[in-house]
Amino acid sequence: MSKFEEAVELYKKEMKEKLGMKRIDDDLLRKVTKGCGPAIYRADASKVSSSDPAELERVKKNFLIKKLGLDDGPKLDKAIAEAVEKFGKGNRNKYRAIFYYLLVRKFKKEDIYG
Repeated sequence: MSKFEEAVELYKKEMKEKLGMKRIDDDLLRKVTKGCGPAIYRADASKVSSSDPAELERVKKNFLIKKLGLDDGPKLDKAIAEAVEKFGKGNRNKYRAIFYYLLVRKFKKEDIYG
């Protein structure tokens, strides 16, 4: 199994067991994971540090605004907070691919990953 496939399987397991998600769009998860690029292979970069305001601002600017094409506003901060809550504040494994997947679904932007 390739490292990419191992990462996707890890994310699916995390989503089912720790986040309690029953329905996962496997195709979308793969596309979002691929979109994260080499970051998924680096321990620090593969996770979102929700305790770092600068990191959350980067998620907002680089992913939500640039990638998904959303307009800045309080709804973006609220969506990020909801994603953090879904993981649980104490969960240190907020995998970037899962985090982005949750945001894509929240804003119904699946078509970006065509």
